[in-house]
Amino acid sequence: MQRKRASHYIPTSTMELERLYRLLVLAILVNVVRGRFLPGPWIYAAHATFYGAEDAVATMGGACGYGNLYQSGYGTETTALSSVLFNNGLGCGGCYQIRCVNSKYCYPGSPYITVTATNLCPANWARPTNNGGWCNPPREHFDMSKPAFMKIAFWRAGIVPVAYRRVPCVKQGGIHFNLQGNYWWLLVYITNVGGPGDISKVSVKGSRTGWIPMTRNWGAAFQVFHSFQGQSISFMITAASTRETVIAWNVAPPSWKQGAIYMGGQLG
Repeated sequence: MQRKRASHYIPTSTMELERLYRLLVLAILVNVVRGRFLPGPWIYAAHATFYGAEDAVATMGGACGYGNLYQSGYGTETTALSSVLFNNGLGCGGCYQIRCVNSKYCYPGSPYITVTATNLCPANWARPTNNGGWCNPPREHFDMSKPAFMKIAFWRAGIVPVAYRRVPCVKQGGIHFNLQGNYWWLLVYITNVGGPGDISKVSVKGSRTGWIPMTRNWGAAFQVFHSFQGQSISFMITAASTRETVIAWNVAPPSWKQGAIYMGGQLG
């Protein structure tokens, strides 16, 4: 006589196996369509340093093009990424939880902080990777703002081993589009991106055009050589991590102006 365990279900026929397979595929497809970005596993393979002072003035600007980080909503809880994590700008906007581990300089309880990637920590080929070249490939490294670093470890440590994981970016309101350029060149800086936070592709549509792919100028800045004067403008954004796509319809009115910031759409 066979015993059945209530805690384990074992399919007994090919039909049941096929049904479970379809349910699994459907669940995967639903998550892909929704583009849900969930926290990843903790990775114990990185280190962290800091740059600048407590006022975080040195962190303003940066390789992602976010400009004044206070005005763009990122504040001081930011980090620069080594080139491996920066990934030619695809890492811009991603959010990480970081905590100090295995060091006497870690705060008790190993608290974590959530930071946004806003800058590149360039390689220093004049120094070895274990002595000053902290951001040299293939290292996974976070060069944090000093206020952020001081929330996980004593700053006098200089460098500490850390564990990190990707987490969803929690943002208020829609994506921000800062329109720049000139009559025949549209340059847009994209900030306040929720969910995965990162961007792989952007397309733009005027009220009298179809969808036109934009190219990455640098960081989170995208460009297209086309005139959109007198047209309302929509943007289609695809996340790098989830491939989720969102459309911000008519985010800028026909009377849009260079230098203005418009808001619409959001990644989940």
